[in-house]
Amino acid sequence: MTENSLKINGVCYEVERLKDSASLLSITDGDNAFADFLLAWFDDSDFVMGNTSGSTGTPKPIRLSKDTMRESARRTNDFFRIGETSSLLLCLSTQYIAGKMMVVRALVSGCNLCLEKPSSAPLLQGNFDLVSMVPMQVYSLRRSSDGASRLSHVRNLLVGGSPLAQEDANWLRSLSLHTYVSYGMTETVSHVALADLNDLSTDGMLVYHALPSVSFKQDDRGCLVISADYLSSEPFVTNDVVDLLTETSFLWKGRWDNVINTGGVKVHPEILEKKVASLISRPFYFVGLPDPKYGQMVVLKIEGFPYPTFALEYFLQKTLSPYEMPKEIHFLDHFERTESGKIKRK
Repeated sequence: MTENSLKINGVCYEVERLKDSASLLSITDGDNAFADFLLAWFDDSDFVMGNTSGSTGTPKPIRLSKDTMRESARRTNDFFRIGETSSLLLCLSTQYIAGKMMVVRALVSGCNLCLEKPSSAPLLQGNFDLVSMVPMQVYSLRRSSDGASRLSHVRNLLVGGSPLAQEDANWLRSLSLHTYVSYGMTETVSHVALADLNDLSTDGMLVYHALPSVSFKQDDRGCLVISADYLSSEPFVTNDVVDLLTETSFLWKGRWDNVINTGGVKVHPEILEKKVASLISRPFYFVGLPDPKYGQMVVLKIEGFPYPTFALEYFLQKTLSPYEMPKEIHFLDHFERTESGKIKRK
């Protein structure tokens, strides 16, 4: 392991300078989160602190083993063939695991780490072997006049954090770069599986494949159970419902927490949202609400001011089965979101 220096924007900085707060802030143009992470990385502790995503509750502090982060970084670097001559772009905040891991990948490989202030539409100024983004950034780039041009200088794009909208996925498929969707969380120290955006099942779902030394099972709920020798001796049980294809591949169906049980039929909101994505231009989601007859009923919630839904309901009926069809449509001025941008379903 050689972490004696870090190349930032083409300049190699020795560790001693990376341990100095004032020096770090000058190097990173005042990025406190980046400076704090490097200071923590080079201290005497065996771990750094992070936070869970908050997608199912209040974000909680979590200890992240530095050795585990290194092992995760090595596996990603091997997959994307990242070496000393490679260039990575950090356009995510190092407050979150995705940003932290881009830094660790650069430290482990000795490659160049380019910094760009996090924004909804990264500028992508340069040529990059790997860029990590959240779906919101892809969404914004697709709607910008030069989004495709900016991405033309990216060899591999890694997208994670929340589901990628169908229109954005189709747009990325039309471009020349290689795009992968990640599966993972803070607790698994970034992704444990990747899905090539062009690798689809017969019903159009992404096929996720495990990183080396990672294998999968299902519990009695149908949720994914992860085994990885570099993470823990104990399997990690998730709340993600999957179709397990092999011990190292699966289809993601949605969160067990979100499943709607209507009349004994289990409906996955995330699958419905994918089916009707082209019908609704605003942010929306499906949720189950109490129903005296069916136990739960399917409800569609749309962000923004109300509008007549006759045409929408017509096309929904042509797209969804009777059990999937929303019994009510609610409009909300604004959706609540987590700090990382995920919609809080209520």
